[in-house]
Amino acid sequence: MKILHTADWHLGKRLDRFSRLEEQVLVMNEIVEIADRENVDLVLIAGDLFDNFNPSVEATELFYKTLKRLSLDGKRPVIAISGNHDSPSLIDAPDPLARECGIILIGYPKAAINPFELEHFKISKSTEGFIELEFKNQNFPIRILHTPYANEIRLKEYFGENKEKELNNVLRENWKQTADKFCDENGVNLLMTHLYMNKKGTPILEEPEGEKPIKIGNADLVFSDIIPHQIQYTALGHLHGFQNIGTEEKPVVYSSSPLCYSFSEAGQTKYVSIIEAEPNKPVTFEKIALQNGKQLVRKTFDSIENTIEWLNENPNTLVELTLESETFLKADERKLIYQSHSGIVHLIPKVKNQDFNENQLRDINLNQDIQALFKDYFKSKNNGQEVNEELINLFNEILNP
Repeated sequence: MKILHTADWHLGKRLDRFSRLEEQVLVMNEIVEIADRENVDLVLIAGDLFDNFNPSVEATELFYKTLKRLSLDGKRPVIAISGNHDSPSLIDAPDPLARECGIILIGYPKAAINPFELEHFKISKSTEGFIELEFKNQNFPIRILHTPYANEIRLKEYFGENKEKELNNVLRENWKQTADKFCDENGVNLLMTHLYMNKKGTPILEEPEGEKPIKIGNADLVFSDIIPHQIQYTALGHLHGFQNIGTEEKPVVYSSSPLCYSFSEAGQTKYVSIIEAEPNKPVTFEKIALQNGKQLVRKTFDSIENTIEWLNENPNTLVELTLESETFLKADERKLIYQSHSGIVHLIPKVKNQDFNENQLRDINLNQDIQALFKDYFKSKNNGQEVNEELINLFNEILNP
């Protein structure tokens, strides 16, 4: 049995003013091509399907078209759960139609999926938080424990009032009861969830920059040691970098997002995970690198000339640019930089070799004229940087229109 695990698509995602939809179309095509090339039997998508609760028409259309292509028009099951960026109701809404195409959409924790049968596979068992699939060309079933993301209100609704202390215990007990009842050695046993999970005793894993955090303190942190022993592979979503926080024999894998979505991910390679599994044996998996999408790059320069040269040499990038200079950037310098590259997301001016003590401006002479006060104010707000002539002239124009 061959399985493709992906997550954190964030369809409709923007980076500041830059849409990523064109890149997402390309990388969705690539994921479909990998699924077909690897001849996978099952696709798992572990949450954060969209970037917000009300995705655009274009993002929604891309989502449904991609799922339909992944499902091979009902020949290959695709199972997708909601993440912390998704509206569970929106994910659940097309379920009756999706099932006709072999697509199983799960929005809420402890959901019970209605069984159905298609030509190539069927849901043979279903209960809260669990489904079993049987394939016509396989002599063993696939069991999947599924737990979509739940916010604090839903966690309390589904898992009890004392969520902060009991989340690990409640999940452990729920998963254990389900696994003990349904997950014997005669099938492949998987867990798919969109929770902030870490290995106990290891450093806290950083959540993606700019993302909606799941972890608030340690209240929502789930530890991998609560995964039932029957589970052969755990498919995680939420963290955007590929990593296995489990063991080689029993992987617990964040498959990564398909694109770099924040500058904290700059330089990361993105992947999908391809798993080979059979009953009562350790799974094997490999990560397949995704090639599409613009690189996110953080660069620092100390001259306009070097900045322009690098930008001209690297046009197909999205850039966070820091420019160290002796004085505040002039308008014509900013214009020249932006004209040389269409993908500058942030331009951060920084004073070079400037020794500045905030105490120097603690006592300001309020009897100065307005221009001197403006110079002191500008200096206090810009780490000691002196105001340039261009800004002084603009300030005078405002004073004397």
